[in-house]
This record gives sequence, structure tokens and C-alpha cells, in this order.
Amino acid sequence: MLVRTLPDPVPPARHEIAASYISRLATLHGLDINHLWTTVTTREPSGGLRRVVVPERLAALTGRSVHQLAGALPELRDPQPDWAMFRHQPQTGCPRCDARHPGGTVTRLLPHHRYVCTRHRIWIGPPDINQTADLHALPAVVDAQRRHLRLLHRHGWANTFDAVLTALSFCGHAWDAIRPPEDPWHVWHTWDARAHVLIPAERALSTYSASRLFAAVYPEAVNLAAIIASPHWRRLADGTPDERRRFDREISRRFTYPYHDRDYGGDAIAHWAEADSWRPPSKPLNTYTPARIKGVVPALHGSTIRRHEKGATWFDRNRKAGSTLLRHIHIKPALVRAWAPAYERVEGAIWHSTRIDSDMQTQTARQRAAQPKSSLHVPAQRRGAMQQQT
Repeated sequence: MLVRTLPDPVPPARHEIAASYISRLATLHGLDINHLWTTVTTREPSGGLRRVVVPERLAALTGRSVHQLAGALPELRDPQPDWAMFRHQPQTGCPRCDARHPGGTVTRLLPHHRYVCTRHRIWIGPPDINQTADLHALPAVVDAQRRHLRLLHRHGWANTFDAVLTALSFCGHAWDAIRPPEDPWHVWHTWDARAHVLIPAERALSTYSASRLFAAVYPEAVNLAAIIASPHWRRLADGTPDERRRFDREISRRFTYPYHDRDYGGDAIAHWAEADSWRPPSKPLNTYTPARIKGVVPALHGSTIRRHEKGATWFDRNRKAGSTLLRHIHIKPALVRAWAPAYERVEGAIWHSTRIDSDMQTQTARQRAAQPKSSLHVPAQRRGAMQQQT
């Protein structure tokens, strides 16, 4: 198929999905997006209705080499990257970065570790409505992104992915209190103060976003993730009573622990130490698929908008955030683990993630005895495995 070069082929944005780039090209040149999409794509090998981009056709259309395009568009890379290293859901990024790319909304496929644009101090976070937020008043959140990247280079993407989501779930449990803690130094108060900056009480309905609540706990989550990803601390968490006490002291040095009164019931950190610390990291539940039927990035579904409006109203009334984090799909891999019982509702998984009763300990002991010793504890990950997603 002969493809003519466009007169103004703007470059793609970093980590932009192909459908977003082609849509922007069509808008800038007044072309029909469906026709342009069909021109540069072909049916996927399986013979279905979904189509994949032909790199050579897109290169001819833009006048750029396949190598140049693949540097920005992950879908054009050969060999294909490990899609598990990326979030399964495309999203918008930093609005100030996107302003340099005309033609419409820039939709990107970001790796799991991208939460903040450190250049512009903008919260990107997990995809959500009203997800971005200015962080100039919250430098700790920006600094946490840099520490997150150092953690990634030290432990690899899989261990870091599991550690950060596990730490976010701990923060969700600690923030999920019936009433504010009496201890003025409890981390709950730090998160509440950040939440008031990100979601002001007088504008809660218009500025609410579950993603912004993740920003409130992000610095402490990265602090905890450094312990969770470390093979040394995982062994101590799963070790003798003295080693376990060392682990607990290190947790309490970085985080308010115990985070609830003893009679509150359940302890997510103790559960993890008993049931999960000796197992391999949990993997993403879903992965991105580059093939699609149409070249148009779908708009938000009506049910998503209604769920967001309901969440904003609920948060405006009581300012409770812990349960919102625990029920968000972003941390689901840390709650619905492959070895955990399957529950029909997320409330069951949340309850199970805090169990420390004798039945749970007995069941865990049996599972541990059935595992070969070589499979216990988190394996070290080679740094080269991260190069595909940077």
C-alpha cells in the first residue's frame, strides 16, 4: 500500500500509544481518523477484527524512521516489550508536557513506576478522573518519585511493583480509621493535611480524585516499599521472633505502627509478614493489548463518571479516604494474590489481607511446607530487565 507523507508530521510523545498519535495527526491535517487508522494498520495475525500498526506504513506517513518512532511508541518496538511492565490502562500524563504536542489529547502507556512528573511537579498517578494535581506545595511527594526510581534500579520492576502496591495497601488500612487517632504524631494526620491541599474542603466535589488520595500517602508508601522489596528485610519478617521484632521496629521507624489500637481487629503488616513475605512478588492482573478495532481512544464510560461522582459526594461528607484506596483497582494485585482465597466482593479480600488468626497461620504453615525451599523469598532481579520500559 502506497502511503504519502503528511505535510506536518508532528513527532509522537514519549510512551504515547499509536492510536493517540494517529488521531492527533488526523486532527491536525483534517483527515478522517478511521480512514487514516485503516491506512497504517493491518489485521492482527489471529484473524480477528482488531488491527495493529504496521511500523513501515507509519514511518512513510510521518517521514520518520521506524527506529525514531519506536523510541516513543512502545507498540512499534521489535521485539515487543514485556507488557506486564506497563499499566494495562492508557492514561493522560503531565498536562504541561502534553501542551508541547498539538492535535488533541495525548494518551500514554506509562510504566508502573511513573507517578510524578518531577520536571513540572505534577502528580500523574494511576489513571482516574481529575488525576493530575500541582505538587509545588508538597515537595515530599515529588522527592518520593525520585526515591521510587532508585528503588526500581536496585530491585527491578517486578519486585518494586509488588512492594509499592503492598505499601499503598498498608497505607489504606492505616488511613481507614473510624475516627481520627488521638496520637498527634500518627501518620493519619499527615495524610489528612496533604489531602486538604490536594482536595480542598470547599471545592471537594470539583477537585476530588481517588488518584489524588494516592498522592497523599505516596511518600510513606515508598518508604515502606524499600523494606518490602528488600530480600534482607523479607527474611527478617519471616524469621525468628527476635528477627520479626527487628522488622517491626524498622517498620515503626518509617511509619506509625501499630497503626490501630490492638482491639481494632486485624493487622495488614503482620498478615503480610506471616503469609506473603516468603512468596514471590505478585504480578499485574491485566496486561495491555496493542491491537484494537478502532483508532479512536474511547471516552469515559457513563458508569465510570457516575461512580466518580458518587465517590466525590461520599468523600465530601466524611473525608474518609482509607476505604477508597483499598477499593481502588490500582492496588488490587496486592489484595487479590494468586495464593489468597477468592472472594466475590472486594470487602472479602480486604478483610483477608488483615487476618492474623490461628486458622490463617495454620493454613499458611501448610502452604509453606508444600513449597520447595528454592522458591521461598523474593528473587533478585537483573537491572537489564528494566531497559525496555525506560
